[in-house]
Amino acid sequence: MATEIRRTKIKDLLAMQAGSEVLVKGWVRTKRGNREIAFIALNDGSTIKNVQIVVDKNSETESILPRITTGACIGVRGDLVESLGSGQAVEIHAKDIEIFGECDPMRYPLQKKDTSFEYLRTVAHMRPRTNTFGAVLRLRSQMAYAIHEYFHKRGFVYLHTPLITASDCEGAGQMFQVTTLDLNNVPKNKKGEPDYSKDFFGKQTSLTVSGQLEGELGATALGEIYTFGPTFRAENSNTPRHLAEFWMIEPEMAFYDIKDNMDLAEDFIKSLVRYALDNCRDDIQFLNDRYDNTLIERLEGVVNTEFVRLTYTEGIEILKEAIANGHKFEYPVDWGTDLQSEHERFLVEEHFGKPVILTDYPKDIKAFYMKQNEDGKTVRAMDVLFPKIGEIIGGSERESDLGKLEARVNELQMSRKSLEWYIDTRRFGSCPHSGFGLGFERLLLFITGMQNIRDVIPFPRTPKNAEY
Repeated sequence: MATEIRRTKIKDLLAMQAGSEVLVKGWVRTKRGNREIAFIALNDGSTIKNVQIVVDKNSETESILPRITTGACIGVRGDLVESLGSGQAVEIHAKDIEIFGECDPMRYPLQKKDTSFEYLRTVAHMRPRTNTFGAVLRLRSQMAYAIHEYFHKRGFVYLHTPLITASDCEGAGQMFQVTTLDLNNVPKNKKGEPDYSKDFFGKQTSLTVSGQLEGELGATALGEIYTFGPTFRAENSNTPRHLAEFWMIEPEMAFYDIKDNMDLAEDFIKSLVRYALDNCRDDIQFLNDRYDNTLIERLEGVVNTEFVRLTYTEGIEILKEAIANGHKFEYPVDWGTDLQSEHERFLVEEHFGKPVILTDYPKDIKAFYMKQNEDGKTVRAMDVLFPKIGEIIGGSERESDLGKLEARVNELQMSRKSLEWYIDTRRFGSCPHSGFGLGFERLLLFITGMQNIRDVIPFPRTPKNAEY
């Protein structure tokens, strides 16, 4: 292989004019041909599109062709010429081919035939080589960049919050413990309980379920911050919407009330969808054409629509009216119960036909840190509901009153000892502040149109599944 030519990525090569000698490297998607010519579709991961390699079987490259099979990794030097076939403007007429890695066609798990997403999850180490998962992972990367760009342009500080914590932000107890104790010989205290004073951190610690509480500390010092990192929930839920390890974006803003919070959440999500449409069109178009021909329409609908804002109580009344008119839900609808995905999607998809921001939830179904309304029954919570997804963002104005926060912590019998540092922010210079959380994988479900959250993360962690 000649070394004087630098490799060109296929994404860049497909935008070039014919007439130059080029070098490409990638993985073979398909190989076909006749007695005189072979056609190789090559992809290097930079784009959903392949470049066609034309090989003259009467040339010096003919002897290497039998070793080039689907999945093989090769480098090709040749002339970039105008393509006579449909589907591409240019193609490469090969002069020299080098095989970097052969591929046994009998054992290669990605065959030409369509394979199910369920099967691909069993070979998650190979599925990024498929067109679908290449598109999903490029979109995941682009959206991560768009998130950082959005907050950076608005002066937010990117705060790294801990993955190992001694506090349970949600108070649900569904946390993965972190310990160095010998599980075959756990030291016990006088009560016969595990003696965590002998553990690495000297106390019971877990993987975080949220960076919010630490994020609030940052907001009360730096004004506006955001976190973006992995979070963990030991929730035994084998559903298309749950993961045990997932990523969260959590902005926290001093001096924001609930309305400011809703305004930011709506602008944020619209900006991300707009970025995807503007910068990831090829991948979105592929997913639209292959799996869901309403995907682009839904994305454009979010960007161009003003979100509906209504209270939880109003939402319950709409759902009860739907039941009275003959609509059937699997789960009951009563004031004071948490809404299920079917309820949220009814409001968004059938009643309003656009995204909804639901506010003022009952206090008893929301977290301890949410600001209480004057009615004593509801809190200034907000959930952003999207078509096909249900809740995509959850947030609230935070309780800034020391007495009310302490009373709520005591009412829920939460550990005061592990929360004193958090309560201090209300003792020393408390301020109104708000924030929300966006589940990154929930966002990607909407952006990609995929149906299962396990298919928008490279290596899903679910009950009884921690491969790789």
